[in-house]
Amino acid sequence: MAKAIMVQGTMSNAGKSLLAAGLCRIFKQDGYKVAPFKSQNMALNSFITEEGLEMGRAQVMQAEAAGIAPSVLMNPILLKPTNDVGSQVIVNGEVLGTMSARDYFVYKKQLIPEIKKAFRELERDNDIIVIEGAGSPAEINLRENDIVNMGLAELLDAPVLLVGDIDRGGVFAQLYGTVALLEQKERERIKGLIINKFRGDKSILDPGIVMLEERTKIPVVGTIPMLSVDIEEEDSISERLEREGNKAGQKGAQKAAIEIAVIRFPKISNYTDLAPLESVEGVAVRYVSAPRDLGQPDLILLPGSKNTMGDLKWMRTSGMEASIFKCLKKGTMIFGICGGYQMMGERLADPEGTEGGGTMRGMGLLPVETIFHKQKTRTRIQGKLEALSGMYEKLSGAAYEGYEIHMGRTMLTGEAQVLAKREEEILGVCRGQAAGTYIHGIFDSSETADGLLQMLAEKKGLDGADLKGTDFREYKEKQYQNLAKGLRESLDMEAIYRMLREVKC
Repeated sequence: MAKAIMVQGTMSNAGKSLLAAGLCRIFKQDGYKVAPFKSQNMALNSFITEEGLEMGRAQVMQAEAAGIAPSVLMNPILLKPTNDVGSQVIVNGEVLGTMSARDYFVYKKQLIPEIKKAFRELERDNDIIVIEGAGSPAEINLRENDIVNMGLAELLDAPVLLVGDIDRGGVFAQLYGTVALLEQKERERIKGLIINKFRGDKSILDPGIVMLEERTKIPVVGTIPMLSVDIEEEDSISERLEREGNKAGQKGAQKAAIEIAVIRFPKISNYTDLAPLESVEGVAVRYVSAPRDLGQPDLILLPGSKNTMGDLKWMRTSGMEASIFKCLKKGTMIFGICGGYQMMGERLADPEGTEGGGTMRGMGLLPVETIFHKQKTRTRIQGKLEALSGMYEKLSGAAYEGYEIHMGRTMLTGEAQVLAKREEEILGVCRGQAAGTYIHGIFDSSETADGLLQMLAEKKGLDGADLKGTDFREYKEKQYQNLAKGLRESLDMEAIYRMLREVKC
């Protein structure tokens, strides 16, 4: 049976996901079969497995770090917020239904058998399981029926590493306060404290670390610096969404050869689709949530949305749609993925009340209409884009591999070029400056990413020869290696292995 270790945090975005991924890679490097596990994930970024099942992307990323294929066993419960008080509940990769926060709080204890079953199946095939918590274990109002933090650690008898984020300030208060709010038996489960995202001279921290260890009676097993790794995150508060621009564009988008503005919808989902473009030198990717910040980019990208009609309404009332149309008149191109693609059509209809019901006028950029229904499309897809002419000719025949995950079906209502299709179903179209598709991960292929960037460069009269990304799989592999190296240099791995040896199977 596998040994288990759990990573919990003092708050969301403290670094749990990356720390868990790094431990997965380290254990793999040391010759162990390792798998990630998170009993309950709340995120708008999701992934479709080879079996056509839906899971959170954080565990997909951690599975990549562990060198194994992602499985819904790694994330048996996924919550996808549909509004401020409710979420779609996905169990073992299938939609169970939509529940309010209060209803789910009462119901979730019934899911413990599913959590245990998934974990036990992972146990049979692995030496070590790295478990990730959610939020903070000190959310004492949620202690009752907890299935993701200390409740899960007790259920699976796992030792806990507690990580705090020094970059936000008050890390000693974070760690001490979290420990102090726990019950005695929960405190005893914490075997090590970790300070994350440190900048500067570590020796300055030493007096505080000594006092923290004296007051909590728990050793600090690592101070992790602010690591320079580019690994996808899933939190809605991801630092990625706050960027002015990446790499060449970090000192100002005007310094980049190509500028891409991504509309940051209130219910933005699967924005990890843009990560391959962000990794290219000379390309600035900005996430924009206010019309005044849109500027005049070379490309506007409409990403996925968990509430397409709601986010389209937000674009209208905020003035974002009007600003986008002004950019288009000046020559900006526009590309939509999934929910963004649906918005770009002529009409959206929701006869079954999937998104609240009713009909809505689309942006009118593409001759398609979408009818929502309760059945969700979930499938892996691969192939080549169709032969294209005009502005999107550079994408002709480009190979892609990705997945579909959407409610509703989109149908062609007028004349346009088909971008991609699955059997007889159209997966995307383009017309003039506008293009859209249902294919998540379309830019993971260097052929599609490079084709898009070459197109944008030529349109500006630039030589796009230097705007080529590396193979994105190779790029991610290098990031996992760098993450593991940084953690090995910062963590007391012998102490962590000692925690594992002391776990009772």
